[in-house]
Amino acid sequence: MEVNNGRRNVEMKSEHIPDWTKLNLDCLFDIFSRLSIQQRCVAPMLVCKTWMNVCKDPFLNSVFDLEGWFLSSTETSNRWTSKFSEKVDSILMSVAEWSEGGLKEIRVRHCTDQSLLYVADRCPNLEVLWVKHCPKVTDESMRMIALKCPKIMELDISSSYEISRECMEVFGKNCKNLQIVKKNYVYPTEVSRFESYENYMENLSIFTLGNIDAYVISRYMQHVKHLELRFSTMTDKGFASICKHCVNLEYLDLSGSRNLTMDGVINGISSLKNLKEIKKPNCTAFFYIDLF
Repeated sequence: MEVNNGRRNVEMKSEHIPDWTKLNLDCLFDIFSRLSIQQRCVAPMLVCKTWMNVCKDPFLNSVFDLEGWFLSSTETSNRWTSKFSEKVDSILMSVAEWSEGGLKEIRVRHCTDQSLLYVADRCPNLEVLWVKHCPKVTDESMRMIALKCPKIMELDISSSYEISRECMEVFGKNCKNLQIVKKNYVYPTEVSRFESYENYMENLSIFTLGNIDAYVISRYMQHVKHLELRFSTMTDKGFASICKHCVNLEYLDLSGSRNLTMDGVINGISSLKNLKEIKKPNCTAFFYIDLF
């Protein structure tokens, strides 16, 4: 009798356990849209075919954003390996495929030309592209992005040193809606390695933005409103060129730009009537280190 009651109780309990795999599509879309791409890949996609198909729907794949994961993750040593880059490439190419041309935003690090060439061929509606800290991204893929994705409005190529000034010029010529440009530079080592901040800046100079880049921006990216040039080596002359031609600037970040003088900055921004915020090259107040 006790055994029968036990079985009956188990049967009654099982009847009240919801079958999550049978949720209607509207509920699934609402739930999965609250998850990051990483969360969708490691959980819902493995539950059943229906959930996998929902995760692959173009509606959920218009944005590919790994920036939050990169900032929160404490494991950084393996990011510079080919195996890690291959994994990032694989996920990005999958999302590009699932989006069916609807991918509009990419925020990624440590990808390579392989995935970006794939994106260039399939995602003409791309509007935001962050490829920070991507040592294996070169002009080969970025030129194709600039030529095939003319709707780009935001570009971040910070610390991706294989992307040339000539490639920036192509973006300026073909992406007429470009309003946000970020080309920040950080030395890929802790500052404590150097004896002083001055020593750190001397070692950093080989990586930083010079006047040539400033002229490229002033000539080909004149519609930009938001410009970040942290740790730039451009001089007052280069900055004056930017201020003269990029008159729509509303935000400027010049943190750590040691070759700029206070007089040069004041004279330059005097012509920027729309400027709302500026981070001046005060090394102490705006010291910046990016953990990549």
